[in-house]
Amino acid sequence: MKENDIAGRPSDFPDKLSQPARRALQGAGYSTLEQLAETSEAELLKLHGMGPKAMEQLRQAMMDKGLQFADKAQG
Repeated sequence: MKENDIAGRPSDFPDKLSQPARRALQGAGYSTLEQLAETSEAELLKLHGMGPKAMEQLRQAMMDKGLQFADKAQG
């Protein structure tokens, strides 16, 4: 089930993603996994609330959809 982000837009982030990580992503303007595929892991890790566990959850959710972070797609 898709949740809505803080602006009411649909979000497809993993259900178990922590609230601090979810708020960090939404605060930076991300609401979908497709948007995350346009950025690098390093950029997301700079956001307050993002950590290794959240990154692994996002990485797995993106792989499930055939997506990957921009820095991984190039190399």
